[in-house]
Amino acid sequence: MPPHIALWDYLRVPGVECRPTFRNMDETPIGYVYVRVADEIEQEIRSGRLPHGTRLPNERDLGAQHGVAAGTARRAVRELRDRGLVVTLPNKGTFVTLPTDGR
Repeated sequence: MPPHIALWDYLRVPGVECRPTFRNMDETPIGYVYVRVADEIEQEIRSGRLPHGTRLPNERDLGAQHGVAAGTARRAVRELRDRGLVVTLPNKGTFVTLPTDGR
């Protein structure tokens, strides 16, 4: 590839727009994605959209709902457990608990 041609120009297909896109580049604050996902789920819990006893989707589905990988969803669930908002029961799933901090 000649040095004066950008990679995107080199890979261009006629009639197809070829440029990088970044999801929520301007809206997402700098930080870990799993924390953002955990914050979104916490907001759903505190607003009542996810009431006490609700079973959360599995990690793959939770990741798909929030547009992240299953591993990121797993870290978000761990963060929610650390915050005391969910409990994971082996072979049963992850369930919303009553918040203990009174926020």
